Amino acid sequence: MSAAAPARAHLDALTGIRGLAAWLVVFYHIRLSLRDLVPGFVIDGLGKGYLAVDLFFMLSGFVLWYNYGARLSSGGAGQWRAFYQRRLARIWPLHAVILAACVGFALLLAATGRQAPGMPFAQLPLHILLVQNWGFTSALAWNDPSWSISTEFAAYLVFPLIVALAPWERLRLPALTGLSVLLLGALAGLFAYAGKSSLGDDISHLGLGRCLLEFWLGNCACLIWQRLPRGGWIATGCAAGAAALLAACLGAGVAEIWFVPAALLLALLALLGLSLGRGVVVKALSSRPLVYLGEISYATYLAHFLLFKLYKLAFVDASLQLDWTALGGFAALLFAVSAFLYHGLEKPAQRWINGLKRPLQAGCSSAAA
Repeated sequence: MSAAAPARAHLDALTGIRGLAAWLVVFYHIRLSLRDLVPGFVIDGLGKGYLAVDLFFMLSGFVLWYNYGARLSSGGAGQWRAFYQRRLARIWPLHAVILAACVGFALLLAATGRQAPGMPFAQLPLHILLVQNWGFTSALAWNDPSWSISTEFAAYLVFPLIVALAPWERLRLPALTGLSVLLLGALAGLFAYAGKSSLGDDISHLGLGRCLLEFWLGNCACLIWQRLPRGGWIATGCAAGAAALLAACLGAGVAEIWFVPAALLLALLALLGLSLGRGVVVKALSSRPLVYLGEISYATYLAHFLLFKLYKLAFVDASLQLDWTALGGFAALLFAVSAFLYHGLEKPAQRWINGLKRPLQAGCSSAAA
């Protein structure tokens, strides 16, 4: 296997792109309140913001394999326990706090004689256990974005099993490329069999399969990247392939389930190739402001849905439309809340949980880990 590239350069770029992706999801959820501000085609474009979640799944799969694949494959039960400890510390505390805030909001609505749609108390145990999107319910509830955290939790649980499944270090590039094609076919087949053409359809029943398959594609991306020759032509080829695939399929009206994950995979490999150099794209994504957006992106992602509900109640009239001042106010508030949650809750909770016993040491520093 080729030696891995210096860790900091490419992980900074990946962290930066994750920050941008989190804000794409934010604008996806608030887009209908922007109709007085931007043209309809912009609203339509923001309506594809849910695809940022697919990028999240692949990024997660890549980073976890890069950080933990070799350690889990060479370790025993103690390594598995430490991995699960770090994953729990990473995702559960903030999820629990946002869920508690949602419960408080629902109780406040009930106390004032108003209904709390999408907040069924009978489903709370599923959310507390992070299994709410494992096919047990028919609709998203409570904090809608947490559905992807539920499915990622499932991916974390099976990840050590996947690592132990085969001698991955012996697989060559053609075998890994073939496996990626099989995973892409399985993802498209899953949605086609269900009669769906969009990756955002029927999240309650298809979201788990969508996450697992794309997470494993991220694993494959890491293994492929570690075997690719180092050179800018690889990145250029992957980028050109992603652009050509998007253009051809969009022009032909092909359903997104057949090409978007493949294009994202190629784009990820292109970014990883570019990260070995000093190009403009990598410098921008690795800039401190964007990296910081990536570091606090989990808080941005989990907090924005409830925060926008509260913001509309406090500052938006019955039209539910934002002007530029209101939009700027919400963006500033969300950034401030995200930073507060990251520094005041996420990191302290991670340090406390990981300090209960000595955790598995990651191979590199990254908020994505």
